[in-house]
Amino acid sequence: MSTLNSNRPINQGVFTSRLPLAALASITHRITGVLLLAGVGLLIYLADVALSSEAGFADARALIDAGGLVTFLLWATLVAICYHFLAGVKHLLLDFHIGDNVRAAFGMSIAVIVLTAIDAIWLGVWLW
Repeated sequence: MSTLNSNRPINQGVFTSRLPLAALASITHRITGVLLLAGVGLLIYLADVALSSEAGFADARALIDAGGLVTFLLWATLVAICYHFLAGVKHLLLDFHIGDNVRAAFGMSIAVIVLTAIDAIWLGVWLW
């Protein structure tokens, strides 16, 4: 007979357990940081085209005003910048032990999400 304990917990994996909102906000902060690598490339390209000449500025403006994929990618990059900035401020406050209990971390995560949603709507109206 085996003497192993059969009541041991089973590792169910990341996708089967429910993470707290503060953990999801932290993971999303890291994901937006990685996505910003590509998004900043788009911003640099648009700035390069726009600053090359008057015709280049008109070309960059036409790309944005077309309302297609470039406009969506620009919007997504700007929203990612807003989220990453707000979540970064939240993390800096946590480094100073401001809001480092569970209830405050939840509230600060809600604030980051709500402010990012407001920014996303405002940026969408501004771009389109």
